[in-house]
Amino acid sequence: MNDTPRRSDATKAAILAAARGRFASDGYERATIRAIAADAAIDPAMVMRYFGSKEKLFVAAAEIDLRIPDVSAVPRRALGETLVRHFVDRWEGDGTLNALLRSAATNEAAADRARSIFGEQIVTVAESLDPDRRLAVRRAGLVASQILGMALCRYVLRFPPLAAMSKDEVIAWLAPTVQRYLTAKPPQRSGAGKPVRRRR
Repeated sequence: MNDTPRRSDATKAAILAAARGRFASDGYERATIRAIAADAAIDPAMVMRYFGSKEKLFVAAAEIDLRIPDVSAVPRRALGETLVRHFVDRWEGDGTLNALLRSAATNEAAADRARSIFGEQIVTVAESLDPDRRLAVRRAGLVASQILGMALCRYVLRFPPLAAMSKDEVIAWLAPTVQRYLTAKPPQRSGAGKPVRRRR
């Protein structure tokens, strides 16, 4: 029996595990192929052989399923709290998400990966609540702005007021806003299309 494919899978898994840990601790820019290889106890050339570049390795390491709960089973009034609680739990327990956010601030490949992950998966939630695709996409973008903004300030920048909050406090503050973005009627622009009269 040929063990080469099995060894190959084990090597790739070891590289990805080391990469996730290194990207989480150092961020994209400071993490090096040499350091990742050392963490995986393999030669740096093997990392390049399997993934080709640090950028491609990061994209592979950041294959993240946000594991968003099935909102069809959630009471409508509890949607905001359910999603915010889920994401706070994920941010506090998954270093890969923190690495993705930290890296997205300075690297276009990481930013593109973050847009893809959060855009696609949160849009799916919004579409299940609003049949209007255009509006669902806007709702998803607004939700992402709150989730990612809080995560950036609390877990990456460690902005003191937010970093000092308890998890329940974060959820209590954020949930009503996310709830509104998901369920409220879109605002109507007052005087849309009408010329603005200047006062003399």
